[in-house]
Amino acid sequence: MKYHEMRQEDIEKSLNTNYTNGLSEEDVSLRRKQFGYNQLEEAEKQSNLLLFFSQFKDFMVLVLLAATLISGLLGEYIDAVAIIAIVLINGFLGFFQERKAEKSLQALRELSAPQVNVLRDGSWVKILSREVTVGDIIRFASGDRIGADVRLINANNLEIEESALTGESVPVAKSINPVTGDHVSLGDLENMAFMGTMVTRGNGTGVVTAIGMKTAMGQIADMLQKAESMVTPLQRRLEELGKILITVALILTALVVGVGVIQGHDIYTMFLAGVSLAVAAIPEGLPAIVTVALSLGVQRMIKKKAIVRKLPAVETLGCASVICSDKTGTLTQNKMTVTHLWSGGKTWSVTGTGYEPDGQFYSGEERVSPNNQKALNQLLTFGMLCNHAELVTRDDSFMVDGDPTEGALLVAGLKAGLNRDLLLQKFKIIKEFPFDSTRKMMSVIVIDQNGKQFSVTKGAPDVLAAKSESILWDNRLQMKTGELFKEVESAIGEMSSNALRNIAIAYKPLNGIKAETLYEKDVEEGFTFIGLQGMIDPPRPEVKQAVRECKAAGIKTVMITGDHVLTAKAIAAQLGILKKNDKVLDGKALNEMDVEELQEVVEDVSVFARVSPEHKLKIVKALQNRGHVVAMTGDGVNDAPAIKSADIGVAMGITGTDVAKESSSLVLLDDNFATIKSAIQEGRNIYENIRKFIRYLLASNVGEILVMLFAMLLALPLPLVPIQILWVNLVTDGLPAMALGLDKPEDDVMKRKPRNMNEGVFARGLGWKVVSRGFLIGLVTLFAFMLAYKAHPDHLAYAQTVAFATLVMAQLIHVFDCRSEVSVFSRNPFGNMYLVWAVLSSLVLMLLVIYIPSLQPIFHTVPIQLKDWMLIIGLSSVPTFLLAGSFFARKK
Repeated sequence: MKYHEMRQEDIEKSLNTNYTNGLSEEDVSLRRKQFGYNQLEEAEKQSNLLLFFSQFKDFMVLVLLAATLISGLLGEYIDAVAIIAIVLINGFLGFFQERKAEKSLQALRELSAPQVNVLRDGSWVKILSREVTVGDIIRFASGDRIGADVRLINANNLEIEESALTGESVPVAKSINPVTGDHVSLGDLENMAFMGTMVTRGNGTGVVTAIGMKTAMGQIADMLQKAESMVTPLQRRLEELGKILITVALILTALVVGVGVIQGHDIYTMFLAGVSLAVAAIPEGLPAIVTVALSLGVQRMIKKKAIVRKLPAVETLGCASVICSDKTGTLTQNKMTVTHLWSGGKTWSVTGTGYEPDGQFYSGEERVSPNNQKALNQLLTFGMLCNHAELVTRDDSFMVDGDPTEGALLVAGLKAGLNRDLLLQKFKIIKEFPFDSTRKMMSVIVIDQNGKQFSVTKGAPDVLAAKSESILWDNRLQMKTGELFKEVESAIGEMSSNALRNIAIAYKPLNGIKAETLYEKDVEEGFTFIGLQGMIDPPRPEVKQAVRECKAAGIKTVMITGDHVLTAKAIAAQLGILKKNDKVLDGKALNEMDVEELQEVVEDVSVFARVSPEHKLKIVKALQNRGHVVAMTGDGVNDAPAIKSADIGVAMGITGTDVAKESSSLVLLDDNFATIKSAIQEGRNIYENIRKFIRYLLASNVGEILVMLFAMLLALPLPLVPIQILWVNLVTDGLPAMALGLDKPEDDVMKRKPRNMNEGVFARGLGWKVVSRGFLIGLVTLFAFMLAYKAHPDHLAYAQTVAFATLVMAQLIHVFDCRSEVSVFSRNPFGNMYLVWAVLSSLVLMLLVIYIPSLQPIFHTVPIQLKDWMLIIGLSSVPTFLLAGSFFARKK
């Protein structure tokens, strides 16, 4: 149907909806069956079967399977079956790892999906855009992404950017009038808003006319960008490292095979041993384990109220050296409460906190009734008129649906006994100029019961005071003089010095002028200044400790706020952000500086006050030019460039616009600064855990190659048979390595300096630890083999079993050393119970292979005598405990 041509009342009837109450839950359920969900069809996902078979496409695994086939043809059926079983188990492990990572990423996409404000059963609620159905009434404002195709019902200065559909980057001004004519293009449909487009100005409401594949976006779905697979810089570096390791491993394996053949070993046996060694030595599972570690870490972050939208952010978090944080809602509770009011030289105080509409008004010590105070009543009344917030009850507590500042003005009026529904009967709002961070004000044009037309404006006190021509003083209108202006400035300063955020209220008569001909510039100057409402948003109790922990971690916290300098300084001092010699810069000073000038002083600045969102980009650039890794928070449309330019863009999950969220790499579900600190801690821990299992896997692989190489060079028999090498690779390497990825942060993880962005994988001595531990593991395994072989020269299987047990034990003990950069003794071994169970499982499986008679022929093992276990345990402890003395020396 051509909804753009229809009148609004005809659309309401046609869609069987209600503009006042919206759809009921019963209506939604019926329409869901008819229209489905509001989502675009996705590309077909890889089936579980294909995903499973993809685990066997690795070249070395294919070579191993070919070797297994040869084993079978040569009659070595036990070896062939055992190797295939191990390969299958490896395949299942890889499959479950990839499936878990895929599910984690899918959960992320769902959590970061756009949300829509929809009218259901007479109440506005926020739901995922996929839940929207035809006939729903939705509302949107600057910064929101339109969730479906809608016909507009209301449009206040509404402009929408539709480049995704039309290619035209200039926002389109919208209206509610019917559009007629043949062959009307999408760009000409001024009364429609389309799925996926972005509101850049104003606000509006509309009725949903199409969802999912029936929308304009759905019809050209091939233009929609597909979700990119998220590969982090670390994963890329590890892939490059993997190629180098594969080359080295293949050369060493070829060397082992070549020397073995020269020494007179059977070519087939050495070939199978070489392939098994290559499979074991090449860390082909490293990228998969990294992906799982990242996705598990991301899941832990979600539980801590932080959604990672881009996986590289997990790495970058550990490098953050500066957090630039909004004040309102992030450092504070976002429950603005009006506590003081000022008009015409008089000050009143208000009791009550939060959004409870209960409180008393006082003039000094005397309780007063706002109804008997003309200036006070007008101040409160106009504060409620120029306002979009609504007070709602959820879980037996009062909440504000809308802007917290507007919520505070609303609650202050309710405390005075005012009723907005009754006010709107007396004062009809006929036009609105929404708040804009550049103008720093919002205005509405109203007509009262007597037909008088005037505007009401609320906004930044210094801006409104400067644009006022008169002032309400002693309940009389007086022209603004220098003396009166000083009184206003004094009141603003006094309230701000008490950490109050001030909102000024003003009005302007507009009789005899048609409202539709008026623009912002016509009504937003030449005001009559009524007064101030001073409100406070108390600091979040947990933020002070979070700021302290960030400082200990070498991370500087910088407050960025649009509030008055005095308010900003008071809150920053309370939270420990502002120290004695720290500087405070305001928006005026920022305007006079370019990036180069700012970067000269930015290191000393802890508070940026009275700033516009546009200043944030300049601050980010200045800090980055000084070599900092910057996390920048934001919630508005204008914050998006700074969020995108920052190393870690952080958007607010509650107050944030869709533009801000889509520009960000991290979304805070609770808008809380302490959550950023937790995310940084988790980010550091994830990176450290990845280093731990790189250290463990590579040291183990080095040990496995060297024991075989040393044996061949010394003209000894094979210390390990192929099936034993594969078993070590699966059981001993795989399970503990995964458990290391779940390790808890070390106690000092937030006491270290931020990691350098360009730090290599083997930095901080990791390369030396891999080589030295791997060398020792190989050496003690070979030594155990030689001792056992010397004691039992006619029983090679016994010596090989001792070597097998020593290699396994050395790696299982070494894994606990990998938990710390310092020493195995610096952490409680039971601090990671996943690791304890993984090690015990590997130990039990090793013992089963050695002592279960039916498994002994498969793995070429024999039972080990008790006296030899003492040798095995003693030798396998050497790689881990040899350097422990240096730890005790440092402790002394």
